[in-house]
Amino acid sequence: MTRAFVFPGQGSQAVGMGRELAEAFEVARHTFEEVDDALNQRLSRLMVEGPEADLTLTENAQPALMAVSVAVMRVLASEGGVDLSKHATFVAGHSLGEYSALCAAGAFSLGDTARLLKLRGQAMQKAVPVGKGAMAALLGADLDQAQAIAADAAQGEVCSIANDNSVGQAVISGSADAIDRAIALAAERGLKRSVRLPVSAPFHCSLMQPAADAMADALANVTISAPVVPVVANVTASAVSDPNAIRRLLVEQVTGMVRWRECVLFMKEQGVERLVEVGSGKVLAGLTKRIDKELAAVSVGTPADVESFLKSL
Repeated sequence: MTRAFVFPGQGSQAVGMGRELAEAFEVARHTFEEVDDALNQRLSRLMVEGPEADLTLTENAQPALMAVSVAVMRVLASEGGVDLSKHATFVAGHSLGEYSALCAAGAFSLGDTARLLKLRGQAMQKAVPVGKGAMAALLGADLDQAQAIAADAAQGEVCSIANDNSVGQAVISGSADAIDRAIALAAERGLKRSVRLPVSAPFHCSLMQPAADAMADALANVTISAPVVPVVANVTASAVSDPNAIRRLLVEQVTGMVRWRECVLFMKEQGVERLVEVGSGKVLAGLTKRIDKELAAVSVGTPADVESFLKSL
């Protein structure tokens, strides 16, 4: 079966994440310790014990989710000989998950990935004062409908599509007042449901330009190797392996739309039959079923999941 390995983004974090892995597998414990050392922070304790409010902070959630994803990949390699160059056609990740995918595929070192994501989270938070920006999910809207609502709600402010997640699920991002207008417009136009998201900043819109500038500076000073398999980039929904292109696309990703629905469809068009979600939660597997019912998806995040997946190889 032709596989792609995919890596979750923010929102998949939960207190207790990684605990069972660390208890069951030494390589997972070492992964978490390596991230702690790179950040000079006991992130692994925060992941296991909380508090949830601290784990949810963008600067903590992003490296934490990456740490769990990479730990799972290392467990799969040590316990079952999983090698992306042999067992995958592509890797991809949702927003911060693109960094997890690149680390798993050998483009970044683990320490560099952790530091980049810590900085990314901090820069995204600083880009817009708390309360000035917002995000909302438009449920039941196709991309064209969501774009029309965002455009009509903008009224001179920023309001644009942040995530095209699946058929009938788009996320908009921008100025808080514009997002409120978009939610009202969505109701007028008969959308099933629209809801503000509990996020602290308006990700993936032009208000994030200061964060994009910060990431451009940081990425310029980090070694990027060619990944062992191509990564399907969020902003182009196409495969990339060239390190300079990866660097450029990661900068564009901060303000650009996450084209996740198109990423999944691209992988299917290229012959992928199964997506393997690696890390905390099951969000991407759920989205896959809504994007294309013919595409199989499985989530691997616990010791039981690891055992089940390795039996399926």
